Amino acid sequence: MSVRGRVIGAVTVGAVGLAAAGAGVGVNRQRKRIARRAPDDVPAFGSLHSAPITVVAADGTPLHVEVDEPELPAKGRSRKAKPPLTVIFAHGYALELDCWHFQREHFRSARGRGQVRTVFYDQRSHGRSGRSPLGNATIEQLGSDLLAVMDAVAPEGPVVVVGHSMGGMTVVALAEQHPELFGDRVVGTALISTTAGGLEPSRILFPMVPAWGSAGPVGRTISTLARTHRIVDGVRKVGRDVALVATANLAFGDDVPGSYVEFVDRMLSATPFEVVAEFFPGFSSLDKFDAVEVLAKVPTVVICGTEDKLTSIGHSRKLQARIDGSTLLECHGAGHMVILERHSEVNGELDRLLAATGAEDAR
Repeated sequence: MSVRGRVIGAVTVGAVGLAAAGAGVGVNRQRKRIARRAPDDVPAFGSLHSAPITVVAADGTPLHVEVDEPELPAKGRSRKAKPPLTVIFAHGYALELDCWHFQREHFRSARGRGQVRTVFYDQRSHGRSGRSPLGNATIEQLGSDLLAVMDAVAPEGPVVVVGHSMGGMTVVALAEQHPELFGDRVVGTALISTTAGGLEPSRILFPMVPAWGSAGPVGRTISTLARTHRIVDGVRKVGRDVALVATANLAFGDDVPGSYVEFVDRMLSATPFEVVAEFFPGFSSLDKFDAVEVLAKVPTVVICGTEDKLTSIGHSRKLQARIDGSTLLECHGAGHMVILERHSEVNGELDRLLAATGAEDAR
């Protein structure tokens, strides 16, 4: 290892040590308390899958896509039947398609919309998707990827797009690039725990690397650390207790079951720091609030937890104010991972969104 690499490694280790101190000398106790939050019924996170489909993005990046087809009655399988409503879910930064566990379970169940096609995919460089070429890890490219997925798996029929965190930014990027789709192919949108600009980047980064506490040091060190990403990945593993506590405190508002925290922490930890660093610059330059106005053409819901520490409730209120006719669901006490923490409320709001589109009745 070079002298420079050793220096960066030492600085990183020291920063993690400071983070641990900042979290309090009781980090180990906090971790144990989190582990004890165990309900009788532990969700089988990561168990819901269907046969994978590979969709190739415009720049050649392979995207991992899974489609849950509706179980239509025999009369609905006629060649003359209209294409079913398709709901496409775009996940957030350093997560993967499994984060939609409760939404996928809901739409598969009899209590959900069993007649709706649901599509889940891993964003480029995340989960099972291929790594993005250097320079293409941008919000704009994610918007293009969403269109590629839509064209490949839902070329016909109405589509509702649902985005959480960076996935919501993905939906906004699509709206900016192709406003003509909204009110035509896209008949509804849901923006969850997200924003279209004005974001403090360190809020997004902190759960992945709980070693920095302000945007200044993050901005100055992120590009350098990206070049020594293997060191950072190693330090993240060493400091996993700190990371777990950071995830509990920053991703959630309430004392959710420990299995929820561990599930999110596993997804964050599985995302290489090199990927984290590649996407990072796009958050500070994000400025697309003017683009969201086109979403007024279709039923749109905005959902956020009032204790969201990453994309605060103010962002969602601003989105709702800029989208005429949209509705805002504020989940009191919930944090950024509201799709897990308040899944029943989120699922109910998505049901109302699908009903508002009228697309199901039109089939």
